[in-house]
Amino acid sequence: MLDDSYRPVRERLEDFKEVAKPVRESSARAAAVRCYDCGVPFCQAEESGCPLGNLIPDWNLSVIDGRWDEAIDRLHATNNFPEFTSRLCPAPCESACVRDLEGQAVEIKKVERSIIDRALASGAVKARPSKLKTGRNVAVVGSGPAGLTAAQELARLGHSVTVFEKSDRVGGLLRYGIPDFKLEKDTIDFRIRQLEEEGVVFQTGVEIGRSVTFNELRGRFDAVALAVGAERPRDLLIPGRDLKGIHFAMDFLVDQNNATNGLMVSAKGLRVIIIGGGDTGSDCLGTALRQKASSVEQFEIATEPPKHRSEKTPWPYWPLQLRSSHAHAEGGTRKFSIATEEFIGHGGHVTGLKVRHDDGSTELISTDLVILAMGFMGVGQNLEKSFAAPGLIQNGRIVANPQMETILPRVYAAGDARRGASLIVWAIAEGRKMAASIHRQLQVELPL
Repeated sequence: MLDDSYRPVRERLEDFKEVAKPVRESSARAAAVRCYDCGVPFCQAEESGCPLGNLIPDWNLSVIDGRWDEAIDRLHATNNFPEFTSRLCPAPCESACVRDLEGQAVEIKKVERSIIDRALASGAVKARPSKLKTGRNVAVVGSGPAGLTAAQELARLGHSVTVFEKSDRVGGLLRYGIPDFKLEKDTIDFRIRQLEEEGVVFQTGVEIGRSVTFNELRGRFDAVALAVGAERPRDLLIPGRDLKGIHFAMDFLVDQNNATNGLMVSAKGLRVIIIGGGDTGSDCLGTALRQKASSVEQFEIATEPPKHRSEKTPWPYWPLQLRSSHAHAEGGTRKFSIATEEFIGHGGHVTGLKVRHDDGSTELISTDLVILAMGFMGVGQNLEKSFAAPGLIQNGRIVANPQMETILPRVYAAGDARRGASLIVWAIAEGRKMAASIHRQLQVELPL
């Protein structure tokens, strides 16, 4: 999305509202018209573009012709929640667009967002409860994008679906890990209401291994779908790690998203250092700036990528290149090729970092708050203990085949829990595949 698609920096730093402006119809059509009959639409190919197989040329044509009802039908044909992907996906489809060979891909996310936002505003997105009831019940563990997708697909196939969420509200990472300035939460609430109208039952505050055991779930339901995400953060176990003022990124982001009576971790007036240069680090940057940190620095251990597509990643593959989010335009600084070797403290609280640059030189950098945003290692340790099935989890991931089947009968896994931390489009795609596999298996083992 181009810079003029965002609210002015000075304005958006004063609130946590979405930074992206609504997409004008004329702008969407101007983007869509650049999509032409390229013969082979690499944008919708799973291996190079969209894992969902979105019918991008089709709904682009619908937008050009002003057939908006047709556009949303084609968009929903492969994607349950385009309002999420059009806001959160880094758009591998655009990197695989034939126009990207000329250096300017079709703004696919802009068109996608215009279609779904128009449909939501007009009331065109309605619940689709199944008239058929199979009599089979399925437990979905986790209410992030993979879990919500599987739940909706299974309910529409006529199964009784119960979603278990350990937090007090539904949405998983979408609600608590994604800042409001990227996804306002009323967008999630609308879909939750839709799923409830389609028959999905949500039980919050239920943690597997504490509220109910894994084996109890398997005994109560005809199938169990695991969509628990990959929430275990990668730590930085160096001297000084036990100092106060060092927090994992998700703790920082969840605290902001869940704030009611004030923040437990606030960046206000503090010198903040974020260790990690990915999307989560960028989210922490935008959050710290809105909390009025006195300064924010983002450190990345890797070397700075090239500003344009590297020859090592030719079209149509996902390019190695420098990526900047809207948060990077709002303030703070990014530094590359920096390895943190030690946390320095005084009185039990972090006051600085000892870092090493790629030329071998070292430096002491002052700070008041350190946020660790270095990625995720897999499913939570409590869950790993709760499953207690040898071979079910390896290297932090639930082992499941391409049909999302685990080694346990009628137990399935999808999304980050199976793949490791990945893109939202992969979570939705795997949620759809998992639902299809469960439905197919229930028809075979438990015929109607």
